[in-house]
This record gives sequence, C-alpha cells and structure tokens, in this order.
Amino acid sequence: MTTRRLAAKDKPAWLRLFAGYNAFYQAHVAPEVVESLWQRLMRAGPGDHIGLVAVDAHDEPVGLAHILFHASSWSIAPDCYLEDLFVDPTVRGSGLGRALIAAVYAHADAHGARRTYWMTQETNATARRLYDQVAKKSDFVQYRR
Repeated sequence: MTTRRLAAKDKPAWLRLFAGYNAFYQAHVAPEVVESLWQRLMRAGPGDHIGLVAVDAHDEPVGLAHILFHASSWSIAPDCYLEDLFVDPTVRGSGLGRALIAAVYAHADAHGARRTYWMTQETNATARRLYDQVAKKSDFVQYRR
C-alpha cells in the first residue's frame, strides 16, 4: 500500500474523498470551510493540518488522513491528533486504512509526538475493528458545547 503527502494535483480526488467522509458522518461542511481546510493542508505550516493520502497504482488518491500537531499541558513533546480518516468504499478492506494509520504514526514519530489519538462514533463498528488492532481505546468521554 502506498501513502504520501497530499499534493496540489490531488484537489479533485481530495474533494471527492472529503465529501464522502462528510456524507458518511451525515455532516454538512460549508464550501468556504472546505476551501479553508484545503488551503491549510497546502500551506502545511506550524499549526496547520498535514494531509496524507493513500494512492492506487495510478497515483490517484483513494484514501485520506488529516493530522494536526499541538502542544500538550502534560508534556514538552507535541501530541498528534488524527482528525479525519477516510477510505473510498470501493477499496475498503484492502489495507489502506491500516496503511494510512501507519503513515500517521510515522509522521508522529518523526515529529517526536508523545501520543497519537483520534475519535470515531461508537457505532462505527467497521472502523473500530481496525482501530482495536492498531491502538488502545481510551477511557475518556468527550463532552461538547
């Protein structure tokens, strides 16, 4: 499985994948927010998201991961937050989700991250089967305003 950093040439495929991700979660993200995210992914400066993609044999993105490094109040080292992870439904089960998580872990290690973490819906059984194999479930409960 091949993964790499997101590139400007990937925008059409990324838009399709990100739309699929939002549809899966039944979320509506305004076009200006999507464009703002794309710009941050392309800038990839301090505090910006980093975009990773899983690609097929033609170097066409078929999966995405967005990560963000942030300071921690419990460590000098940063934490790595995997905010978005999505694989095109037509290629699920091929190991691309696992490959993307491995790429996230590699980036986290390269940045000296203390931990890598993410969230998913409790009912997302398919993804949770993979997550249970590559990470440990936290005891924490998320609250929102």
